[in-house]
Amino acid sequence: MIFLRIFKESLIFAINSLKANKLRTFLSLLGITIGIFAIISVFTVIDSLKNSISKSISTLGSDVVYIHKWPWLFSNHSQYPWWKFINRPLPSLKESIQVKKKSYYADAVAFSATTKKTIKYRNNYAEDISVWAVTNEFNKVRKLNIHKGRYFTLLESHSGKHLTIIGYKLAKLLFGNKNPIEKKIKIGNNKAIVIGVLEKEGTDLFNKSADNVAIIPINFGRNIFDIKSQMAQPEIIVKTKAGVSTNQLINELEGVMRAIRKLPPKSDDNFALNQTSMISQGFEQVFKIIDIAGIIIGGFSILVGGFGIANIMFVSVKERTKIIGIQKSIGAKNYFILFQVLFESTILSLIGGIIGLLFIFAGTTIASNIIDMDFSMSIFNVMSGVIISVIIGIISGLLPAISAARLNPVEAINTNF
Repeated sequence: MIFLRIFKESLIFAINSLKANKLRTFLSLLGITIGIFAIISVFTVIDSLKNSISKSISTLGSDVVYIHKWPWLFSNHSQYPWWKFINRPLPSLKESIQVKKKSYYADAVAFSATTKKTIKYRNNYAEDISVWAVTNEFNKVRKLNIHKGRYFTLLESHSGKHLTIIGYKLAKLLFGNKNPIEKKIKIGNNKAIVIGVLEKEGTDLFNKSADNVAIIPINFGRNIFDIKSQMAQPEIIVKTKAGVSTNQLINELEGVMRAIRKLPPKSDDNFALNQTSMISQGFEQVFKIIDIAGIIIGGFSILVGGFGIANIMFVSVKERTKIIGIQKSIGAKNYFILFQVLFESTILSLIGGIIGLLFIFAGTTIASNIIDMDFSMSIFNVMSGVIISVIIGIISGLLPAISAARLNPVEAINTNF
């Protein structure tokens, strides 16, 4: 009951202080608000980016290895001459077939090549659309959820039938609310029958969304563009068997690719084995730097805000010296006065923190509507903001509270303040 009474009186004193000294309170709380906004907004953005990256990586596959000409991270190849990268051969369809035959740890192997084309249906058209020419096992190495229709059969893939599976947004653009299945579209100058529509994915950080793509069999793709060219970005995608680690698959693929390309024992690899963990590692370093920057900027703001609240509390104690003297003269204990001032400083700091959190909430809502990415504050970040505000309030009010608790009741009553 005593603590409830202290809390109630402190709340009343805090509200009265806010009303009586609006400008001073505003300037003091501004530091806390900016500090909480800086720290928690950085944490919120980083968490949102991590979630988006995790979602993007999940589409690439955590149990998948990509065989490319170029590595995703050059930091691991700092001593490797740049001209050797350029002279490396591109992955080929023939090599993907050999990898499938020779790899024991591979559950599925697919070859993919990409180009950009204008796609038409009657009077509707979409320009600069990604066309993925793929082998039959592509749906095993890359997550594809079919909204309508079906995937290619093995015979259709090998024979290179003029069939296509299109993305959700592309289907809406070309067909509106009509059913696209079994309709003929033109991919460049080549006709193709739509046999499937993918579920809506949304844009990811690696621009690999399947919402605006047309997926076709690789042997159909040969008729549309050169799948062996650098511009086609050819790649071999290998998925691990159940119970096999990605590292085991990488070690095996290194030997398999060296054997396929007949590389001498002492020569360097002329291919790159990439996996999604490389992307995560690269982003982790960036996130650490952003974390530190946010903590430093927010820390300085909170420090200024803490001094501001401490100043308010010292002034508040002086203004209420007589009241404190009267309280002590009628039996108020030192701890009562101490907690009263601490509660007031904590409430003031908490108000500043809540305002900062409200700004972040508004900012994330606006950002989510403007940018095609989900920004949201986690419960952990909200609680962190509240806890930091409370801690700053306690620290800022500690010295004023001690000075108030130590006041002599007779001298306090006779003070001129």
